Amino acid sequence: MALAAYGPPMAPVLLSRRRLLQLGALAPLPLLAACGQQRRQLLAVRGDFPTAWASRLPGGWALRQLETPAALQASIQTGEERSAALVQLWDGWAGQLPQGALQPFDSELLLSRLDPLAAPVSRLFAAAGRAAVAFPWALDPWVLLLRDRPDLARRRQEGWGLLLDPSLKGKLVLPSSPRVTISLVQADPTRLRVLRRAALAQDERNGLNLLLSGEAEAQVLPRRLTISLLRRDPRLAVVLPAQGCPLGWNLLLRPSGSSDPTPQAWLEEVLRAPLLPRLL
Repeated sequence: MALAAYGPPMAPVLLSRRRLLQLGALAPLPLLAACGQQRRQLLAVRGDFPTAWASRLPGGWALRQLETPAALQASIQTGEERSAALVQLWDGWAGQLPQGALQPFDSELLLSRLDPLAAPVSRLFAAAGRAAVAFPWALDPWVLLLRDRPDLARRRQEGWGLLLDPSLKGKLVLPSSPRVTISLVQADPTRLRVLRRAALAQDERNGLNLLLSGEAEAQVLPRRLTISLLRRDPRLAVVLPAQGCPLGWNLLLRPSGSSDPTPQAWLEEVLRAPLLPRLL
């Protein structure tokens, strides 16, 4: 029903700055909603994006977290998260997205300030000359986690060669990323076949349940997933091979359906103090 039906149009209400602040403090959500503008979303996997950086998101942005990388990956493929302007994923999951799911990451100047190691990752390992579609802002080494295998832990100098020990056949959990698995055997096809036949599963997150329950005795997974486990479970030991290890990269991506500009100033904060030392 039109308000005019009850009498002459009402004069505009003028509120003092003090009164506006009081109303904003008492009821911020309804007042913001009245502006009618939907907030841009940074979509991330729970626990994979630092609170210190998310808390600095510019006005009009909000962090939304999904429980698993698979759920986030599926939301991008189906276009369910239409309000997501930026998405966080690790490179193994991002590399499985279909062509056309992402658009170029328009931060060439910031990308040029990263270590040269990050250049292929920014293209999701596509050929040189392809446009960057990712902003690699953190990395994590892959390690070997052992459960109740002190005999193998004592042979840690063998590094990734421990994966081919016959006693681990059917007791080994490998990464879900084929790229990481191939790098563990330096792309040797014979050793790769042996390694894949020995695997009980290929899933670094859910595979932890197999390891902790005793169905598996060894698992290759990112170091970040082992830290809390090592503190509370004396049955576990970690091997960081001296010959080197694959790196996992934490990425920011732009879904193809987003028309929102990338917040360049916010991105730059992760490359300098005071935020960089805190995250390190």
